[in-house]
Amino acid sequence: MGFNSNNMQKMMKQVQKMQQDMARVQEELEHESVEVETGGVVKAVFNGHGEIQGITIQPEAVDPNDVDMLQDLILTAVREGHKKAQELASSRLNEVTKGVNLPNMPGLL
Repeated sequence: MGFNSNNMQKMMKQVQKMQQDMARVQEELEHESVEVETGGVVKAVFNGHGEIQGITIQPEAVDPNDVDMLQDLILTAVREGHKKAQELASSRLNEVTKGVNLPNMPGLL
């Protein structure tokens, strides 16, 4: 099936709308957040771009005799928070691209 100019124009409009929607989603993700809490004492907050916004550590987590445990809790919270932020972004961007049927044309996107 060949492409005529009407099909190409329609496809280009789809691409343009998708790019606008993706830009909007990227802007929205900056203001969305995900939280992860580990051990009930360490909380990490990330925006939808995977940028860490804050870490909260409950005082009872600070044991000078067990610094390794606190480090592990922080590392786990950061890793899980980053993963959740990536999943959020992927989900939002998939909503934009879902249903757009673009042919495999190298260099188009």
